Amino acid sequence: MTDSDALGWRSVADLLGRHPDAPVALIGAGLNERSLTPGRCDLGPKAFRAVLPRFSVYDVETGRELSGPVHDAGDVPLKGVSPADAFQPVRAAVTAQIARPLTVLIGGNNAITRAGVHALGLAQGLSNVGVLTLDAHFDLRDTDQGLTNGNPIQALLEDGLSGDRISQIGLAPFANTRRAHDKAKAAGISVRTARDCREQGLAAVVSAELERLSALVEVIYVDFDIDVIDRSQWPASPGARPGGVSVDAFFEATRVIGAHPKVKAVDLTEYDPSLEIGDLGSLTAGRWFCELLAGFETR
Repeated sequence: MTDSDALGWRSVADLLGRHPDAPVALIGAGLNERSLTPGRCDLGPKAFRAVLPRFSVYDVETGRELSGPVHDAGDVPLKGVSPADAFQPVRAAVTAQIARPLTVLIGGNNAITRAGVHALGLAQGLSNVGVLTLDAHFDLRDTDQGLTNGNPIQALLEDGLSGDRISQIGLAPFANTRRAHDKAKAAGISVRTARDCREQGLAAVVSAELERLSALVEVIYVDFDIDVIDRSQWPASPGARPGGVSVDAFFEATRVIGAHPKVKAVDLTEYDPSLEIGDLGSLTAGRWFCELLAGFETR
């Protein structure tokens, strides 16, 4: 039998390669410096790519197969690089792929988000960009001590991004400060807590915020800080807490985001393979990518 599947299957890894005309690009951005909790987020891109052969392109629930090629643009060299010094190379890497409908950044810590957002707003000074975050934290720490993974949203506000063009979803209790919450409210940021997501459904909250942003902007950047997932289902981030969103809800929301026509770039941040229990972290990140592509292919 020449077409036997006895020893393998067509995997999501088979979609990746040098595909100049692909609609989706993948960029590794393993930034690790100035993480508020020390870890190894720099290992994220390698662990992410390594797990993709374990995922089939076929979705048994919908009967559809992933088929679109993904251009692997490689990794931005960020070993030992600070968030401030990483800004320009990460922005340039995203800008180089911006003609594609979707660019995917694999971090790395959350400091890469600011550079990715700037790549989308390069021509219009951020006025055309909306930002949606799935995150347990506000990331509104002060910038007076420099850039870290705890202040990309604060830095974007200081860069001129209007707060009403930001939606923050999944904020966790006892994981933030009153000061950060007050900053968010004063800036006009839309704040949706983990409880909101449980009571209303994460996908429903995400859909509502995507539509709100769509009325204001031309393109949307989504930051998937994966520590938004409940720590019992996602131990591979130092900031993940008990009581976060369920992994099932996270996958469902990811597919909604991938399908939205104004979502132009996304990142996956705060994945630390050194905190793995079994293969739970890498398998969750890989499934996230499958859901993102499945949503995108319905556009």
